[in-house]
Amino acid sequence: MTGTGTLLAKVVGSEHVLTEDRVPEEYGHDESLAAVARRPRFVVRPASAAEVSGVVAVAAAQQIPVTARGSGTGLSGACVPGADGVVVSFERMNRVLEIDTDNHVAVVQPGVTLAELDRRTAEFGLCYPVRPGEQSASVGGTIGTNAGGMHAVRHGVTRHHVLGVEAVLASGAVVRTGGKYVKTSTGYDLTQLIVGSEGTLAIVTEAVLRLKPRAGHGATVLAPFATAEEIARAVPRLLAGGLDPLALEYVDMLTMAAMTAQQDLGLGIPEQLRATALGYLVAVLEARSADRLEADVETLGGQLLDLGAADVYVLPAAAARQLIEARERAFWAAKSAGADEVVDIVVPRASLPQLLAEADVIARSSGSIITGCGHAGDGNVHLAVFQPDEKLRDEVLRRLFRAGVDLGGAVSGEHGIGTTKKRYFLELEDPAKVELMRGIKRAFDPDGILNPGVLFD
Repeated sequence: MTGTGTLLAKVVGSEHVLTEDRVPEEYGHDESLAAVARRPRFVVRPASAAEVSGVVAVAAAQQIPVTARGSGTGLSGACVPGADGVVVSFERMNRVLEIDTDNHVAVVQPGVTLAELDRRTAEFGLCYPVRPGEQSASVGGTIGTNAGGMHAVRHGVTRHHVLGVEAVLASGAVVRTGGKYVKTSTGYDLTQLIVGSEGTLAIVTEAVLRLKPRAGHGATVLAPFATAEEIARAVPRLLAGGLDPLALEYVDMLTMAAMTAQQDLGLGIPEQLRATALGYLVAVLEARSADRLEADVETLGGQLLDLGAADVYVLPAAAARQLIEARERAFWAAKSAGADEVVDIVVPRASLPQLLAEADVIARSSGSIITGCGHAGDGNVHLAVFQPDEKLRDEVLRRLFRAGVDLGGAVSGEHGIGTTKKRYFLELEDPAKVELMRGIKRAFDPDGILNPGVLFD
């Protein structure tokens, strides 16, 4: 073991340091379709914040880049390490430390998966309401990208539920921000700077998460529409009608076909209707009582028909569960179909019709196929781009991102910038804002050792 490896072994134990050719391939990539994998020089598996601090101190002294890694389920290349760097893997820091039922918070380590957190909170009738598509994702990873998901239309995204963190700075210092309280007017909000920073400002070693009571009753409603634009125009009117859906999802015809085929899922929609519906709206309702849920479903059904839905289907529980699981795994359906890239542009939800229309123009003019689904309730659309020519695909992506920005949106709604969207982000974002962000990065990490190459060059 090299000198650096020996120093790292003194911090975490030699059995928890992997070096050079002993590093498994999986530590060099996430699930991004476009990121170039790189095997790091070292992987360390710490068991505490003190050990993370020691690892970062070693790296800082030798100017070695450090990349934090959770479950590796990201889609933007944000945890792809430097070839000469250290990956800090949180597979050993995977405990739920506390479920505080009085304050409705959970205190967790970053390696805890969302599935495990959901299982533990369910024991107390509570839930962590952030639900991105992959339940094997780690809490630390979702904090890094400010993950969203289907429940964001009601509950918001990760940053709305992170009340505080323990984090290791680039110097190796350990700091705590926030706590078990829901508001503060005390200086800069360092918690919210760290959330969504993709491991470039600090390494989170513990998080205080806000929990919500679990609803006792739920229903899933499926409504086919003649066009995607009709769906996009219906969403603001539905939300203005007084209902508060847990999820409001748009799925286009091709994506629905791929999802249902992959899951071997029959939804009871007549063939004639499936042949003419170019898009579907999936609405999930929850309520504390069966009577309230029934009334809400009836109201929603009437609203959907008034807004142009060809029909309305209240799905049986098993079919509803399968459909939501299929929607959560839409990325994998796109990947198996041969998609070259999947992007997650966000715009004001009232601008979704224009974005979808522009995506159609871009697809036709470039000879590409662009299909998708998205969180219609919050304007975040996921588009799978099928264009094997790399140069042409680069132009397609640039045009899509430009369309989103021009409509008042942003390059990414929840996957993050990582390495794969960096050049578009730097090209399309306000230069003054980018320079301000660079200044924040320098303040937190003056030597640039934390996840270099992510967000900035």
